[in-house]
Parts: sequence; C-alpha cells; structure tokens
Amino acid sequence: MLSRVARFATGSPRVVIAVALLIMMTCGGFGASVQSHLKFGGFLTTDAESAAAGRFIDDNFPGGNPNLVVLVHADGGVDGDAARAAGRRVLDTLSRHREVVGVQSYWTPVSPAFTASLRSKDGKSALVLGNIPGDETAAQIAGGTIESELNGTDENGVTVHAGGLPVSFSDIYDQTMHDTTRAEAIAIPVSLLVLILVFGSLVAASLPLAIGLFAMAAALGILRTLTLFTDISIYSMNMVSMLGLALAIDYSLLIVSRYREELAHGLETRSAIVRSIRTAGRTVVFSASTVACSLAALAVFPQYFLRSFAYAGVAVVIAAAAGAIVILPALLILLGDRVNSLDLRVFLLRRVGRVVSDPVPPQQSRWYRVVTAVMKRAAPVAIVVTAILLLLGAPFLGVRFGYPDDRTLPAQASARVVGDALRNDFDSRLASGAVIAVPGYQGSQPDIGAYAAELSRTPGVAAVASSAGIYVNGSQAFVAPPGMAGPAGTFLSVRTNVDAYSSAGEDQLAALRAVPPPAPVRFGGNTAVNQDAMTAMGDRLPLAGTFIVLTSLLLLFLFTGSVLLPVKALLLNMLSLTATFGAMVWIFQDGHLAGVLGFTPTGSLNPAMPILMFCLAFGMSMDYEVFLLSRIREEWLASDRTPAANTHAVAMGIARTGRIYTSAAGLMALVIGATATSKVSFMILFGIGLSLAVIIDAVVIRTALGPALMRLMSTFNWWAPRPLARLHRLFGLDEAPGSDSGTPVVAPGGIVATPATT
Repeated sequence: MLSRVARFATGSPRVVIAVALLIMMTCGGFGASVQSHLKFGGFLTTDAESAAAGRFIDDNFPGGNPNLVVLVHADGGVDGDAARAAGRRVLDTLSRHREVVGVQSYWTPVSPAFTASLRSKDGKSALVLGNIPGDETAAQIAGGTIESELNGTDENGVTVHAGGLPVSFSDIYDQTMHDTTRAEAIAIPVSLLVLILVFGSLVAASLPLAIGLFAMAAALGILRTLTLFTDISIYSMNMVSMLGLALAIDYSLLIVSRYREELAHGLETRSAIVRSIRTAGRTVVFSASTVACSLAALAVFPQYFLRSFAYAGVAVVIAAAAGAIVILPALLILLGDRVNSLDLRVFLLRRVGRVVSDPVPPQQSRWYRVVTAVMKRAAPVAIVVTAILLLLGAPFLGVRFGYPDDRTLPAQASARVVGDALRNDFDSRLASGAVIAVPGYQGSQPDIGAYAAELSRTPGVAAVASSAGIYVNGSQAFVAPPGMAGPAGTFLSVRTNVDAYSSAGEDQLAALRAVPPPAPVRFGGNTAVNQDAMTAMGDRLPLAGTFIVLTSLLLLFLFTGSVLLPVKALLLNMLSLTATFGAMVWIFQDGHLAGVLGFTPTGSLNPAMPILMFCLAFGMSMDYEVFLLSRIREEWLASDRTPAANTHAVAMGIARTGRIYTSAAGLMALVIGATATSKVSFMILFGIGLSLAVIIDAVVIRTALGPALMRLMSTFNWWAPRPLARLHRLFGLDEAPGSDSGTPVVAPGGIVATPATT
C-alpha cells in the first residue's frame, strides 16, 4: 500500500501538492474561527456530588456560594470616605452585570460577625463578594470582563483587584495564550536553525516545517468540525501547534534522512523515494499509530478538558503522518537532488576554520563504538542505569494532587493578588471553604443551628453560616436576617483557615463529613470538588492504562514479530516515566528550584498534567522505539541469527538511527520545552517534564539501557510462540518484495524477502 501511495505521489506530484494546498486552505479557513467555539472549562465532572451541591445552591440560593471576590485596599483604612466611595463604585459596576448575583460587601452589612469577616486584620482592605453562576465558560468570560472594568487605582490611591475562581481561570487562560505565542515564536526559528545543522541543506530543513504547517492547519479544521458535536477545551489548541510541529519534524526527518541515504547508495530519485516510503514510511505509520493510541486513551476520562486533548492529539498525529507519507514524496520528486541545495554547513564551518567531512561508515561511527562498549558491560550498565532511574523516581511515591488555584499565576496577576491577601490578611478563606447543601430540608431552625455549631468546632473552621439565618463563629451564635429556607431546603457555608487543596484541607473535609447531619447532605466547595475530580480520574486510570498497554503491545508485535521486545519496550517506558515524574515531584511539589524557575510551590501537582504527560511521553517513547527497532530488525533479518549477529544488529541499528532519533528528540524537547518559558506554573511543569522525559528516553534508554538488555536477552529478543509466529506471518505488517525494495535477504524458512526496515 505504501508503495502505491509513493508511486502515485511521485507520478502526480503537482496534483498532490495542489490538493494538499486546497485541504490546507479549506481546513485553515474553516478552523480559523475555532477559538470562538471552544470552551474554557472542562476541569470538573458534572455528575459528582460537589457539582450537584453547587447546582442546588445556584438554583435556589443565588449568591450563596460566592466565587467572585473583589479586594479594595486603602492605606487610610476601609472605613474612610475614599474606601467607601471605591466600594460603591464596585457595587455599581457589579449591579450592571446581570450574570453576577448575591452581591455582599463590607459596606452593606448583614450581621456584625459576618461583616467583620470581610475586613482585613489591619483594617486596610475589605471585600465585595458575588457569584457568577452557570457553566465554566460563561463564568470565566464574565470574570475576565469584570476584572478589566474594576482593576486599577483611583485618584485617592485606593486600589481594586478582582479575584476568585472565574477570574483565576481567566488570568490563567490569558497568560497561557500569551506564553504559547511567545513559545512558538521561539521554537519555530530555533527549530529551523537546528534542522539546518542536522540536514545541512536549507531546502531539506524547510520540508519538516512545511509538513508541520499542513498538520496544524488540517488539525484546526478537524477540531472545528468536532465543536459541532461535542465540547472542546480551548487549551487543546496548544496541542495542535506543539505536537503538529514536533511530529512533522520527527516524521520528515526520518523520511528525508532515509531518502538521502538511498540517493547516496546510487538509487535514482523516484526509486529512492519509493524505497524510503516503504521503509521509513512504514515506521511512520507504526509510530503514528502508537502515539495516536496513547493519546486516544485520554478520551476515557469524564472531564472534557482531557478528552479534548485526545481529539486534538489524534487529529494532528494523523495529519502529520499523512503529510509525511503523501505530501513529502511529491515535494521530494520535484526537488530531486536539489533537496541538498543551500548547504549552509559549508559556510558555517568555514567561518570556524573547518570543512564538511565525508560521511563515516556506520561501523566506524562514534555511535557504534559507544553502543559496543555498553554491550560489553551489559549487566553492570543495566543494573546501574536502572538503579539511577528508580532513585530519580522515588519522590513520586509521595505525590499529592490538587487542582490549580491563583498561585499558579505570577505574583502580579490580579487573581493572585486577591488570593495572597485572603491567605495572609483575613481571618478566613472566603470563597474557598466547604458548602453543604441540604435539599428538601423542612426541619427546625434549632436543628440546623446545632449542626452548624457542631461543624464550627471542627479544627480550622472560622465560622459557619446558614441560609436559615444562623451565623456561628466559634462558641457564639448570631442571628442573621431571615434566610431563604423553604421548600427547596437549606444550605450551610463553612469559613475556613485551611488551604482547600492541602492535606489539612482533606482532613478537615473528612472531619466535617463525620459530623452527624439532621438530614441527607451534599458537600461542595473547592476541597470536595478536588476530591471528586481525583476520584473520577482515578476510576478511569486503569481503563486508560490498560488501553495504552494492550494497543502498544499489539502494534509492536505486529511490527517486530517478537513477544519479548514489546514487553521490554513497555517496561523501559515505564521506568523512564517514573524517573521523570519523580523529578517533577521533587521540583514542583516540594518546591526545589522554585526560585530559579519562578513559580510558587503549593505542595501538590495539577492532576491533569501527569496524565497528559504520561500519554504524550509514552507515545513519543514508543515513537523512538519504533525508529530504532526497525533498523535493528533489518540488520537481524539480514544476518545468520546468532548471538553475535544480534549484538552486531543492535550496534548497527543504533549507528544508523542514533543521530536521527537523538536529533528528533532534541527538536521535540526544544519545541515542547519552549512552553517552560511560561509564567503559569503547570505549563512550566509540562514543558520541563515532557522535555526531560523525551531526553531521558532518547539518551539513557535508547543508547544505554535498551542495548544492554537486548545484549543480555540475545536471540530471545526475536522469540515468539509458534501460534503467535504464525499469526504474525498472517497479519504482521511487512512490505512485499519489489524491484525497488533494495537488496533481498533470507527471511525465516529460507524465503527470499526484502528487509523489514525503517
């Protein structure tokens, strides 16, 4: 099939390129408006207890669960005329926004105790609270609009900052989009420079970028189509740009390198292209399949934030692979030998007094010598490298997960300013404590009062307020204005001094749940939302993991015909990722290097990031495994199948592909690592973590631990039970013999066949 595709592309190159440009323009034009159809939320589950509690309060007690916090700061004190005037302006602005309900402020007292909780300890800051009900997208858009209207300093020196969850997510989105644009502006030209150094030719280096642009445009069109049927997170656009460019570079690098190799062996242009697509193209197909299956596993999670990355990831993988297999041959046939034109290495090396040397035969290369040395000491290398990777992964045993809050943002962000003030200057963390819904409650006020009093005795609780008109602060009870308790029921709001996402917050929620309620209750609030999200993701993790493992084992078996090599690849990938996740816990959760990287540690990791990183890094690890195994298998099939031949095949495979997969990994790390320039802490984690995973895999696993294990397993690398061997002969994906397939080799059973190569 790949041969037919290559022959068609090389036979009608202008038609292929014209169709590709048409698809690119159509998808790009249709997908240009995709951003306005994407959703801002998707982090939470809609069927959880905490979500039900939130909906109950929003529907029956507007403003009962405030998520908008406005901080007014006046050096002259909040009881002065300037602060009061600023407070009135805030209230007037919020009154013009119909989406904001249940506004409460220090300057519109409800009860003495509650009013006091809205005033800072030093008397220089006060709060205005409100609620923006509805879905996360609407709340975030409204929060961003309100922030832009309120923030600033007036002529009297009174400053106003908007905060709370909707504003936090609005600030995170704005900062992330700004940082992503900057990262792309860094990654694309630097990638081109590195590609020039790898390929030498400016023309050859431009091909991966052209395929990357096609992949990104096609994926945007696919994403826009998906928005017609399901919710898609706006953050998935980052996946399109980052992964589209990275995979296009990977796949194009592999095919163009093979094409230039075949030209150097004397094949004419068309035969070299067909041969490259049959060999390197086959590797691209398997690689794309493994990456797509790894990302597709994200679709099992209930949060559409994660599902969106599955849709975007699979779309861009398919587009990048299709571009490399169909469009790239058409470009190569038109370029011919000119693919090597504009070799800038000659100019650059002459500037430093050097000349471009002739290619070194694989057996004389540095790669061959290094890998041979590793395999001579296979057992010690395997033991030492495994021990180091496990040591790096040890901190992951103490991992804690928590959804991001305003501390994800830089210190000057509005939501962060408000959050820091609530944590440091006020007696309770308003808008971050637990809320307890009591649907349909028709009991007496004393019963609710007794329940509130018992809740208030929980360690870390500053006060408990009830919609039934009760406010309990420690041992004192205050009667608030008549509440809204009625046929719908009632609810209670817990003011806390504890970080909602900390272990203390979890312990406090457990203690609150242990207090006997007067009727069935539902717990909401940040801690409950976090726990429900963790539970929802934890319930689906086994399914996602099983899907990734089974599809990877199946694809690698079809690729190699071996049972042990897929298992070895799986174990090495898990070891590499364990080391990466351990390093991320040590850096980001425990706060080491926080000052260097410029983030605020919170004692937990955003749970979506490790899941996303795992699926991406696992797919990329399999990507490089396929790159390497393809050439090793080619050498093995052409050998006499002895232990010495196995060792030689491993060394030759790495000698032929080491430069390719390390260059691909370096470029991948560069593209992804550019996101580490972000000012949002979980994006820094994502960029550094995924780059580290790619580098560990390409350098440590593929060049040291993998060869050592293949030397120890010897000819058992290629073993499979007879029934599975027969199955592979029936369904294994090998290219068929042909006139342009290269030198034939003797396959098992003495059958003449072409090598199953890259």
